[in-house]
Amino acid sequence: MTRRYETVYIFDSALDEPAINDKLNRFHALLTKEGKGTISNVSHWGKRTMTYKIKKKDVGYYVVAEFQATGDLLPEYERAVKLDEGVLRYLVVEAAREQPKPVVTAAVAPEEDELDEEEA
Repeated sequence: MTRRYETVYIFDSALDEPAINDKLNRFHALLTKEGKGTISNVSHWGKRTMTYKIKKKDVGYYVVAEFQATGDLLPEYERAVKLDEGVLRYLVVEAAREQPKPVVTAAVAPEEDELDEEEA
């Protein structure tokens, strides 16, 4: 059974964008092998200053990827990401199924006639 996941990667800021794309293609190939998964969205957030240093770095290149995959693909994928020295941190979470839709309720405003009567 496939589930929706999101991964946030923090790459070393010393890497250039083609090198980062190379690494992403290699990671995502592990998720899409044998047709068991699909990549739905990859967002490059770019270089950002981190709140605290990770591996003596204070700037990282952030990428967020959304995908669907079966659970048996995740251990191999996470092992490959963990062993890559260009990845400072990563986090894989199961994405929310559906965002709850806000319930719109009409606010009842008092009529002008009622306001006039209260003032009198």
